[in-house]
Amino acid sequence: MIKKILIANRGEIACRVIRTAKRLGIATVAVYSDADAQALHVRQADEAVHIGGNASADSYLRIDAIVDAARKTGADAVHPGFGFLSENAKFAKALHDAGIIFIGPGIKAIEVMGDKIESKKLADAAGVSTVPGSPEAMENADQAFEVASQIGCPVMLKASAGGGGKGMRVANTLDEVRDGFIAAQNEARNAFGDDRVFVEKFIEQPRHIEIQLIADSHGNCIYLAERECSIQRRHQKVIEEAPSSFINEATRKAMGEQAVALAAAVDYQSAGTVEFIVDAQANFFFLEMNTRLQVEHPVTECITGVDLVELMIQVAAGQPLPLSQSDVRINGWSFEARVYAENPDKGFLPSTGRITHYSPPDTRVRNNGAYTRVDTGVDAGGEISMFYDPMIAKLVTWAPSREEAIAHMRNAIDAYRIRGVQSNLPFLAALFAHPALLAGDLTTRFIEDHFPDGFDSHSFEGDAFEALPLVAAWIEWRTRLRDRKIVNAPKVARSSVMAALGQDQESLSNSNRGSDESLSVLQGDSRYDISMNRLVGIDTDWQPGDWLFHGTVDKKVVSIGVERVGNWWRLSQGGSTRDFMVLDPHVADLADYMPEKKTKDMSRFLLSPMPGLLMKILVREGDKVSAGQDLAIIEAMKMENTLTASVGGTVSKIVAATGDSLAVDAVIIEFE
Repeated sequence: MIKKILIANRGEIACRVIRTAKRLGIATVAVYSDADAQALHVRQADEAVHIGGNASADSYLRIDAIVDAARKTGADAVHPGFGFLSENAKFAKALHDAGIIFIGPGIKAIEVMGDKIESKKLADAAGVSTVPGSPEAMENADQAFEVASQIGCPVMLKASAGGGGKGMRVANTLDEVRDGFIAAQNEARNAFGDDRVFVEKFIEQPRHIEIQLIADSHGNCIYLAERECSIQRRHQKVIEEAPSSFINEATRKAMGEQAVALAAAVDYQSAGTVEFIVDAQANFFFLEMNTRLQVEHPVTECITGVDLVELMIQVAAGQPLPLSQSDVRINGWSFEARVYAENPDKGFLPSTGRITHYSPPDTRVRNNGAYTRVDTGVDAGGEISMFYDPMIAKLVTWAPSREEAIAHMRNAIDAYRIRGVQSNLPFLAALFAHPALLAGDLTTRFIEDHFPDGFDSHSFEGDAFEALPLVAAWIEWRTRLRDRKIVNAPKVARSSVMAALGQDQESLSNSNRGSDESLSVLQGDSRYDISMNRLVGIDTDWQPGDWLFHGTVDKKVVSIGVERVGNWWRLSQGGSTRDFMVLDPHVADLADYMPEKKTKDMSRFLLSPMPGLLMKILVREGDKVSAGQDLAIIEAMKMENTLTASVGGTVSKIVAATGDSLAVDAVIIEFE
């Protein structure tokens, strides 16, 4: 049996592996870069070894440093997690040569399945349905154009070594093929050191559905149902669910058997995932095989009751699988939402910095056995670095039915509090409230189709949007009671506010001349004059300083995020974010006469919205640009971000240079 595991990874997946290893009584070793010296996975492991600098190339991608760390700590096995070296055949071989167990598949399987071109050839030979396209990598953009002309647009231009949405472009017309090919090639070269790109037919109205499998060294291989991963942004998954509401039992069986056949063709041993693209008629086509644990594996664990990390460890130790295909049962429904450090209100730009406050939702079991699971690698005080991907956590819910799992997820999102960095929680709330998601009407273009103009939480109206001004008035009133040190101030509003006022009406009247009977709530150009009688339906135990207002408003249960920002209350719920100023009516009457603070006009400058590396400047001094035109490309958190012009103008000066490391608000270009 394996006695000590080194986890060659970081963040939430490192913490996830540590959790199972500890349950099994196996010692753990973490590795870390300079940037991760105080990270959660480092603190949770039994031992930790420093392996290099901030950049992945100087730390988590250093095979020599990781193998050396395993030797020095006496680790007899290494779990690679996902990303980094998890699908690197050279890494698996280096561990094999050092006599260290690789908790993953064999070298041949990694090599073949890690190459999208070779894996497609093998899938064809194994009788697996594949997408029409080129069998070989394209030599240049002209050849890609010829193949696209033969199979017809739209086509997908895909890097052979790609993954995580990198090195992928869709060309809807032939005019887009050459530029798309070059862009995919450049991104693949930078991300993987391999610029081979091939062309295949792009399936319209596609669903992304994958089969989880696990195989041992004794010839046993089973599939653990499917996961629907169709809701994506920039080819990266955002929401996953298991099972799929679109797949029937016959299709599930056919997909599962093809996945098992493909695994058998490469003598696969360990956990792996075969990804399919599925059209509107439920025809499915092989996409790729991931020879590792997937980010979204928790939803499979929730509906099958298995621990995939435990099975991977057992298989790596030479043990046979403890279950057969007939033992696999689907129980209930599970969703996973990926919580990222990014600002959805500003085009999903990455958000770096320190997490000052962190409060995940309650993970205790609720009605009908529904529960929430949070897999994370951060806590309060942790830092989201520009050097790695922006994932904060995976928020997972399980319930007996799909509808209940969605409802549980919506409550969990509203209860999740993260401060210090921006997060995509408001956008996730909007996704889970969308009628198309509720109906299971999904495609990989879900976000583009339903949010064509992007997302803005300050204009989005959640299902409790109308209650926000009332809650703003209530929490202002409750805070004033605390500040005045009212002896009989209620801790729980079990009855009307007017009744509560009656407990100490004389004190309140003397302190505020009776104006507590009404308050004015300002939000943008709107004003709400709220009588305290209107708040008769509020029932909550919220106290000043609480991050979450949980209770009922007019008998409707709500969870609303609360944050004090200067003189404003920032409330968030169901994807809506609004700022409210609550004043006495006579003070609100004077608000229109207050001078507005003038802000400095920065429209003449292109500023870096995030820390990152300036990859390319797309204009020259003297060029005339129009609003919306691409100006520069910045790389941050392993993704390229294109900056565009907000207004038209002429480039007067290019301040930054390609290769510069930029801070937030660093000037890149100046306009006349």
